[in-house]
This record gives sequence, C-alpha cells and structure tokens, in this order.
Amino acid sequence: MADAPDLAAALIAENFSRDSGGVLQVGGLPLTDLAETFGTPLFVYDAATMRRTYRALCAAVASFAEVDFSVKASPNPAVIRVFREEGAGAEIASGAEFEAALKAGVAPEKILFAGPGKGAADLDRVVAGNIGEIHLENREEMVRVAAAAERHGVTVRVALRINPGATAQGGAMRMGGKPSPFGFDEEEMETAIDAVEAMPRLRLVGLHLFAGTQGLKAETLLGQWAYGLGLAARIAQRTGRALETIDLGGGLGIPYFSGEAALDLGAIRAGLPDLIATLRADPRLAGARVVLEPGRYLAGSAGLYVARVLAVKDSRGSRFVITDGGMHHHLAASGNLGQIVKRDFPLAAVVEDPEAPRAATAVVGPLCTPLDMLARAAPLPPLAEGDLVAVLQSGAYGLTASPTGFLSHPTPAEVLVEGGRAEMIRARG
Repeated sequence: MADAPDLAAALIAENFSRDSGGVLQVGGLPLTDLAETFGTPLFVYDAATMRRTYRALCAAVASFAEVDFSVKASPNPAVIRVFREEGAGAEIASGAEFEAALKAGVAPEKILFAGPGKGAADLDRVVAGNIGEIHLENREEMVRVAAAAERHGVTVRVALRINPGATAQGGAMRMGGKPSPFGFDEEEMETAIDAVEAMPRLRLVGLHLFAGTQGLKAETLLGQWAYGLGLAARIAQRTGRALETIDLGGGLGIPYFSGEAALDLGAIRAGLPDLIATLRADPRLAGARVVLEPGRYLAGSAGLYVARVLAVKDSRGSRFVITDGGMHHHLAASGNLGQIVKRDFPLAAVVEDPEAPRAATAVVGPLCTPLDMLARAAPLPPLAEGDLVAVLQSGAYGLTASPTGFLSHPTPAEVLVEGGRAEMIRARG
C-alpha cells in the first residue's frame, strides 16, 4: 500500500466490490442505485463487514476478553443492534446514548457509562434504568452517582477510570501519562478507592483504563492491557475484594492513510498467554470479566460517505471537484478531528475505469470555508457533474462527530445494507 489509490483499492477489495462495469457495490448493491434511491450526500454501512470484523476480534481475544461496542463511534440504533445481535454489550457516554442502546435491544445490565462530565439528569436516568456499571472519573461524580442511588434506593456498581502513568500511553491520540480531564490520575488511585468505599450506595467492582486511541501496533495495545492488569491488582488489594470487571478500553485502530497497516490480530492473539497467566495467578483477578470496548475498529471500515459532483474547475494549475458533501457531515475526513498534519482519507470514484488516467485532485464540499475539503490531492480519474465519489473508512466518527448545523445544509440519510437489501436508518434532513 505505497500510495492512496492502493489503500482505497485494497479496502474496496476487502470489504466491498466492483461489478464488471466498475461500479462500487456494498453488499452486492450498486452505490449508484443507492444514491439514486436515497439521495446524496449519503452514509452507507455494510452489516456483513461489521459482523465479520466483530467475529474476527472476538475469536482473537476469546480466551482473554469480551468485546462490547463503543456507541459514540456510531450511535444509530440500527448499527448498535448489529453488534448486539453478535453478543456485544454497549459503552455509552451520555443519557441519549443509553436510550439508543436500549432501543437497539441491549440489556441495561450490559451497558457501561464512561465520560468525564456526566450530568445529574443523565445519571438519574441510567440509575433508574438499572445500568450495569458507571465508571467514575472525578470526586464530584461520585457524589452525584451516590445521590442518584439514594433517590432510587439502590446500590450502584461503579468502576474507577484511571489516567495511567506515562509508561502506558500509546496510539495516535494519547490519553494517558499526561494531565487529563479523563479519570483519576494513577498517583491518587488509592485515595479515590477509599473515597468510593466510604459511600455505602456505591459498590466498587472494577477498573476502567483507556490509554490511547487509533492504535495500530499490537505490542502497544498488549503493553497497555498488561499495565491495566497491574492497576486492577492494586485496586483489589486495596479493597480486599475480588474485582468483577476490568475494562481495558478500546483504542484499536484502522488504517486511514497511506503507509498505515491494519492491526495484526494474529500478533494480538500471540501476546495473550502472558496476560491470561497474570489473571489466573491472582485469585482476586481470576474471576473478573475483562472487557474491550472498541468503536472505530468495529464500525469504521464498514462505512462509506457518498457525495455527488456539482462542478469541476481548474484554478491556477490545481483541479477542484466540488461536491454536495463535506466537513459538515464528515469532519474527520476533512482533517479537523485531531489531525495535526492534514492527510487524505482513502477516497474513490464510485464508477471507475481502471484504465483511466489519474491526477491529483482536491475534493471539496459546498460550504463557504476553505476548511471544507474532503481530500487535498486524491489520485482520481476525470470526473464531471453528476458523478459520485465515496470516502472509505467512514463507518465511525462520521456524522456523529460533525458540525451538522454549520451553514444549515440538510443532514444526509444513513442506510444499512444487509442480506441484499438496503434500509434507511436515518432520514435525510
């Protein structure tokens, strides 16, 4: 995968297909037909790819951990339902995500709630709804959860989210080893444990560790998980009780850019025996439910964002393809979601002649801002008004992470393809 067209072609070959006429297909359905039926811009998700990805990860970690779905990556209930049908629980970050998970059929006891700023109303809703666990991230939150538990006359299962030391950090977006709004710093973990233990309405059952995101190196993830088991042992030692849950977070990445390789599940599997031995050697950890809760890894590669070309223009030696889709629907692809160096997501023409010459092309949206750029130099064949382009790796942090109100364009439809049929799971606008 030396360059972007190779990455796009490899992803299409792995997750989708092209027919004899060069038309990109999802689950056997031509994207041209889907665009005609549902309009553009359009998000299309392939349930078969989601299921295959989930099953592959579960198989790789089967002897070590369960796999839940992080709802923030794609909070549409129809998407959550796909993973629920595969056996996944849900990790949520708001009361609305709790409702989405329930609507998808996830049992409340299989839902956990993380996030640094849980409000009283959301906490009251999830406590009333018998949520499985709430992961505490600051002292004020302890008090709010305890108050909600008192109002409802229940004891709430909680875990401590720990911001680990620098040796545990890793991934493209590091979330550990530095000052952070997320969780309790490792240095104050024992004090936090004592504070929870002093609240009779809270039952401390576990640990939550999330050291980084978009991790593509197996050795980095395995190292973080090993570190997490060490923190779990310290919690169990402090409380004098066996832990019930060890949530090692998500953080599993997918390749977005040229030169990036997919996470090696074989290397993950090969590194697990030492972690399993660590668990079995400690009676206070041996019975714990170890949880991984990725979102991007499970849903990202299953999605496409499809936009229609409105105009093509040359300006001072550069070619611009102007489409009806842009950063207001897919902020991540425009490079405005955590990228320091702006790089292009893999992008392809929906109808492509493999013999057609390619040229570096800027693909921009309809918004009145230079930030609205889906690609800066995508190697694309000649395109004209009415043609379609598709941004790959768009199943996670697409619509949900975008400023949909900016300039008041209608939101795109979302469509789920499964079993040879397409279902609109969110209407346009």
